[in-house]
Amino acid sequence: MIISLLLLIPSIGAMGYLTVKTGSPLLVGIDFTGGTIIQYSVDKKLNNQDIANIRTKLTDAGIENPVIQVLSAASSTSDTQGKTSDFISVKTAFDGDKDSSKTMIVSDTVKTLYPNAELVQVSSVGPTLGSELMKNSCIAVLLAILGICAYLSLRFHIEYALIAIFTLVHDVIFVLGVFAFLGIFCNVHIDALFITAVLTVLGFSVHDTIVVFDRVRENLKFSSKSTTFNEVVDASVNQTLARSINTSLTTLITLLALYFLGGVTTKDFVLAMILGIAVGTYSSIFFASVLLVFQNNIKEAKKVKSVN
Repeated sequence: MIISLLLLIPSIGAMGYLTVKTGSPLLVGIDFTGGTIIQYSVDKKLNNQDIANIRTKLTDAGIENPVIQVLSAASSTSDTQGKTSDFISVKTAFDGDKDSSKTMIVSDTVKTLYPNAELVQVSSVGPTLGSELMKNSCIAVLLAILGICAYLSLRFHIEYALIAIFTLVHDVIFVLGVFAFLGIFCNVHIDALFITAVLTVLGFSVHDTIVVFDRVRENLKFSSKSTTFNEVVDASVNQTLARSINTSLTTLITLLALYFLGGVTTKDFVLAMILGIAVGTYSSIFFASVLLVFQNNIKEAKKVKSVN
C-alpha cells in the first residue's frame, strides 16, 4: 500500500498541477483540440537552443503559442556528407480559413533558419472533430470499465468487481501521472493512440487480476477449516506468480523492441503500454490481493461485532 501511495500521490499531484495551469490533467494534442502539425526534415542535429530559436522566430512571425518538438529517427539517416537528419514538428492551433496562411508562415520561417529543410507532412484536425473524438474516447473508457465490472459481478461477486475497478483506477492513474510529468518536463502531448493504449492496459490488467481471483475462489473450495482466508490468498498469489510474471515479461520484451527500434510516431503509444503492463502486473499481485484481504478482514470484523 505504501508503494502504491508513492506511485499515486505524485501522479495525482502532477495532473492537478497541469489542471490548474492548462485546464486539463494532461497536455492534449491536436487530435482532441484541433490544429495543424507540420513536420520538416533538416540536415543537422538540433538542440534545445535551436528549439528556442525556432519558437522565437515563429512567435515574432505571428504564430501564437507554437509547440515545437524534435523527433530523432530510430535509425538515423545520413547524407553523402555524413550529416544526420532530425525532424522538426511544429504544432499550431486551428484558425479556420487562416490555417493555410499560418502553414505558409511556418514554412517560410523554417526555410529561413534551415534552407535545406524539406516538408515531410502536414496534418490538420478541426476543433469540432477534436472535441467529438475526446468525448468518444471518454465514453469508450467508461464503457470498458462498466463492462468489466458487470462481467466480474456475474463471474465472481460484486465485491471482487469493485476491487478490480479500484485496481484498474490505480493502474490508469499511474500511467496518466507519468504522462503528466512528461507533459510538464518534456512537453509531451497525448493523442488518439494514447486512448488505445489505455484501453489495452485496462484489458491486460484485469486479465491478470481475474487469474488471481479465480485461483482464490478455487482454493477456497478445498481449504480446510484451519486455513485462514489470508493464507488462501497468499497461496493463490504464489501459485499464479510465475505465470503472471512470464506473461508480462514476454509482452514487455516485444514492447521494448518496438520502443527502441520502432518509429517515432508510435513511441508514446508503446511507452504507455509498457508502463501500463508493468504496473498492471504489480497491481494484480500486490494491490488487488491486498485489497481482497482488507475487504475480508472488514467483513469478519463486522460479523464478530454483530455477534457481540
